[in-house]
Order: sequence, then C-alpha cells, then structure tokens
Amino acid sequence: MKRLTVVAATAAMVAATLATPAQAVPAAAGSAAQTEYVVLYKEGAAAADAQKAIEAAGGSVLKANAEVGVATVSSTNPDFAAALQGAAAIEGVARNQVIGSVPDDAKASAAAKKALARAAKNNAVEKEGRGGKPFKWGRNVKDEPLADLQWDMKQIHADQAHRFEQGDKGVLVGILDTGVDGSHPDIAPNFDRRLSRNFTVDLPADANGTEIDGPCESDPDGSCNDPNDVDENGHGTHVASSIAAPINKLGISGVAPKVTIVNLRAGQDSGYFFLQPTVDALTYAGDVGVDVVNMSYYIDPWLFNCADNPADSPEEQAQQRLYIAATQRAINYAHAHGVTVVSAAGNEAIDYTKTNVDSGSPDYAGFPGQAVRTRTIPPSCVSLPAEAEHVISVSSTGISKRKAYYSSYGNGYIDVASPGGDVYDTPGNTRDVTKATLSAYPKALAVANGEIDENGDPTVDYVVKDCKGSVCGYYQYLQGTSMASPRAAGVAALIVSRYGKHDRAHGGLTMDPDKVEAILKGTATRTACPNPPAFTYTRILPSGSTVTATHTCEGGPSGNGFFGTGIVDALRAVGR
Repeated sequence: MKRLTVVAATAAMVAATLATPAQAVPAAAGSAAQTEYVVLYKEGAAAADAQKAIEAAGGSVLKANAEVGVATVSSTNPDFAAALQGAAAIEGVARNQVIGSVPDDAKASAAAKKALARAAKNNAVEKEGRGGKPFKWGRNVKDEPLADLQWDMKQIHADQAHRFEQGDKGVLVGILDTGVDGSHPDIAPNFDRRLSRNFTVDLPADANGTEIDGPCESDPDGSCNDPNDVDENGHGTHVASSIAAPINKLGISGVAPKVTIVNLRAGQDSGYFFLQPTVDALTYAGDVGVDVVNMSYYIDPWLFNCADNPADSPEEQAQQRLYIAATQRAINYAHAHGVTVVSAAGNEAIDYTKTNVDSGSPDYAGFPGQAVRTRTIPPSCVSLPAEAEHVISVSSTGISKRKAYYSSYGNGYIDVASPGGDVYDTPGNTRDVTKATLSAYPKALAVANGEIDENGDPTVDYVVKDCKGSVCGYYQYLQGTSMASPRAAGVAALIVSRYGKHDRAHGGLTMDPDKVEAILKGTATRTACPNPPAFTYTRILPSGSTVTATHTCEGGPSGNGFFGTGIVDALRAVGR
C-alpha cells in the first residue's frame, strides 16, 4: 500500500486522495456528468446554512462532518464551484473527482487480479532499493517466541520496559490505516470491535473504468463497505501489532502489549487515503476517547500541499489550501479532545526543510486532464498530516541506529526517531530482510499472494509463521517510516498508561497530548548527527549494482534533522 512503507522495487510512498461517495453512481444517458467536490464551511458557520448554500448551487451532500465543517458533495452543475464561491457559510470548494461506475463482472475479475498483484508488491519488504501509576512487574517480551527477531524492541528498550509497564486496557490507540485484521491471533485479544469503524467505501473503478480497489466482495451484502475488522492490504495490521500485539506466548509483542486497538480505517484497499475519511476518523477518535492515533500515510493526491505554487493551476491551489485548512481543523479537534497524534515522516529520502522536486503528484487525478507531473516544492509547502500542528513526526532508524536510507528528514521537521528498519544496514551494505521490522500479517493475504504453501508454510523470506498448539499466526517483514511511527505511538501509549488520569467522560485513562509529547521527546535517547554530518549511504542491490546517496544532518545532539530530540525510549518514558 501507499503508506510510509518502503516496498517492492521503489522507495516512493503509495498515494491517497479525497473522500468518495457511499456508492459510485453513473450519470444517466444524456445528462451532465456527476462530479464530486469537497466543501469547507466557514469556521463557526451553522451546518444547516452551509447545506442550504450547497443545495442552492446545485449540489447534494453525500457526507458531512459538522464538527470540523467538511462535506463531500456531488453535483451535475458544471459551474457548481463558481456558484458556491462567495456564500457566507462557505470558506472553500474544490473538485474531488468525476464519479465513476461499478465495472461489469469481466472487468471486476480483471480488477481483482490486479489488486492481488498490487497487494503482493506493496506488502513485500523492499527488494531493489526502493502521575503515575503504581509500580508493577510483568513478563518480559523475551517470553515471546519470535522476540529474538525483534531487534526494534531492544533498540527502544521496550523489552525491559515491560517489566514495569505493559500498558492499560483503558488506553485506546486508534489505527488510521488500511484496516486491522481483528481475527489475527496476535491482535484479537486487544482488539475493540465495538468501537472500531470503517470510514471508507471500496472503489471498484474510477470514471474511466480503471480498477482502484477491485471488486466489492468482502461485505456480505456487496455494498462495498468492508467490515470493521478486515484489512485487505496488510499495512494497517502490521502497524496495529507493532503497537499492541499481546504477550501471549505466540509470535511477537507490541510496544504496549496491554493497550486496546481501535481500527479507524481511513485508507482504501489500494492504499489511497482520502480527505473525508481522515477528517471523520480524527473527529470520531476525539469523540469516543481515543488516546493516541497513528497515521502512517499522507493525504492524497498531493504529497506536498502548496497554497500558491505557480506550478499549479488556480483550481489546484484552491484544492491544496482547502486540504491544509480541513486537515488542521480535524487535528485541532482531536488534539483538543485528548488525542495524541503520531505520524510517519515519509520515505522520499529528502530534507523537508529545503526546496525539493515532487515528481509523484497529483497521484490520483481529481480534475479532467490532470496527471502526475514534476514540480518544484518550496519549504512553505506542507505534507499532511506529518507537517500539521499538533502532530509528532517520526523518522526511521535501522538496526545500527543510523537514520534509514529512505527516511525523509529535516531540522525542525523531525520530532523523534524510532526503529522502522533498513535492509541495507549491514556490514557489507548488502540486503538482509531481517533488518526490516517484523509484525503481524493477515493469513488471507498470504494465501492470496501465494506466500504460503498448501501446508501453510511460508514460501518467501519476508513471511514468518509461528504456532501455539493448533493456532498459527503469520508475520511479515516491512521497513519504512510507516513502521517507525507506530513504535513511537506505542511508547506514547505506555506514557498515557503510566501517567494518565481517569477519563470521566469515557472511562479508561486520559492525558493532555502536549504532556505526552513532552515526555516522549524528553525521554528520547539523544542522538547526534553523523560525523561528518554529510552521511553517504551505500547499497549493494541483489543485482550486484551499487547505489549511493548522501544526506546532510543539521543540528546538535538535543535536536537535529535526522533524529529530532532522539530515538524514543520506552524504558525511560515509563520512569525507569
């Protein structure tokens, strides 16, 4: 999937975009095409007033978030955006996409094959360069059968921290991702199905008939609405178990093995992440008392959102300004309701504080004739959610504690670092899959991708199996800032478990997100820039060719562009 995982053959992040309707509706013959828009209400405007303005302009509200003031709207009026401009209750409007149609059976079959092929590619580790609580004792992560493969837990001393704090079930961690396999035996004990939600709708195809998510076959009624305990991509399951896989004598342990996992699905099967699901998931997290959320992705179609980049059309500039405003409102809402937001820093291997070139946006065209192109990006442009306010941005480290070769960076951008894997962090700079990170993998995907045989045994080096009696779990090696972020989120969950207060509104525990962030940063292990600060990465690919790249670290031991305030430390975070 997209997200901030380095996967087969490329270090580019997979993409994501705006919200989509509950069901794709084809335009009637001879009628104007239905087009989808995202509308941002004025701050403080009544939702009823905004809806009246939308209807007067010829629009129909498909989905609305009154708390944040964002609506997804469809209209056949080609001048809808212009008609809405200037309305007292409306701050902005931008085209989302032309509404597509459900493909026929033949197309759906072909789409399914493409989806499986993409899932296999996206869920394989990179192959070619791309006040406290009372003291308590508990079991150590070393008790878990696959603990010796979890070098990441040792790097942040999570295995030692578990002697003192394993997390509290009253601490809720929201997984904003592609979904969570709630049936996985190393997730199920900590999975809250009642609170979990799916904010997405599967998209079989776009307006041109191009397959996106594949056929709608998971939901019994065929409505394209997947259950809230399903992950047909694998990324979200990996993230969830990295945070909270229980200590249960099976497989691995998460950083906070006794906290509760809440699936807040905001990503498509294909790896796209739309604006409306992200806004809705963040709002819901605040409403139900979620304590920490992890967001290992960026909101598409723009990797970087620019308010006034001359490389973009006026309509594209308006869209990006709207994205920035709507995303920040949703994050502000979650933050004000006690949610600590943690996000992956990105896998482009660039310094976000410098002028860069983006050659991957817009990755999901929202306008007629719009396509991926190359554009210059000044530092004023922002990647969302990582560069939003109230978000903890996490870079990735390898087993040697160096910044991972693919991890983006920037002094003032990176808050903390965390282990996310680096398969070339080896003595000879050759590829070693075990230098990625190991976490849960849905069996259904392993079967669909041909990664296990008829006996249920793995056929690839990046999939691992472990059994307790007749119960078996599957695990997958992945690397990326997608993997670093949840490990930092796990430490944040331990902090809330250790120092949080009773949540009168929702039960469980709660803690001011600013205090969580302060402890997370303050207890991180100070890690200086390399000496010299211009560090050259060398990778010898399986083909035998050599690739080099030089990244320059700016700042000092207490704060720099590679590691922020340091590498998170679970043991220090819980006061030991």
